[in-house]
Amino acid sequence: MKEEYTVDARLNFFTNATAGKFVKGIVSAGQVVTDSTLAAATQELVKLRASQINGCGFCTDMHSKEAAAAGVSSVRLNLVATWREATVFTEAERAALELTEQGTRIADAAGGVTDEVWGKAAKHYDEDQLAALVSLIALINAFNRMNVIVRQPAGDYEPGQFA
Repeated sequence: MKEEYTVDARLNFFTNATAGKFVKGIVSAGQVVTDSTLAAATQELVKLRASQINGCGFCTDMHSKEAAAAGVSSVRLNLVATWREATVFTEAERAALELTEQGTRIADAAGGVTDEVWGKAAKHYDEDQLAALVSLIALINAFNRMNVIVRQPAGDYEPGQFA
C-alpha cells in the first residue's frame, strides 16, 4: 500500500498577488531561453542538474518529467546526477552540465566558473547559445531557491502543466 501525505507550501505562488507577478515576470524572461537554439533536451538536463544540486524536489520532479516528455531516455535521466561517469551524454551536454554545476555552486568554488569550464562550453555552443545557457542557469537557480524557501511540495507535476 502506498502511503500518501499532504505537504502544503509555506506560501502559495498561485494565489499571492506579489508572488504571482514575480513568477510571471521570470517565466516571461525564461521564454527567451525556450525560444533559443539551445537544444530542448540540453535545457531540461541543465534544469534537472541544478535542481538536484539545490535540493529542489518540485523542480527535480518537473524537469525530470518534462525531459522524459521531450524524449530524454530514462537511462539518461537516471544518470544526470552522475554525468561524469556516465557514457550517455554528448561532449556538448557534458560541457553544459559542468557549467551548470559551477554556475550553481558559486559559493562552493572561490572564483566561480573557471576559464577551463567556460572554454569547454564555448567549444560546443555559439555566443547566443552560451547566453541562453547562462540565462537558464540563473533562471533555474532562482526558481529552485523560491521553491526550497517555501517548501513547494513535489510529486504531482504533470508534463506541460504550466504551458
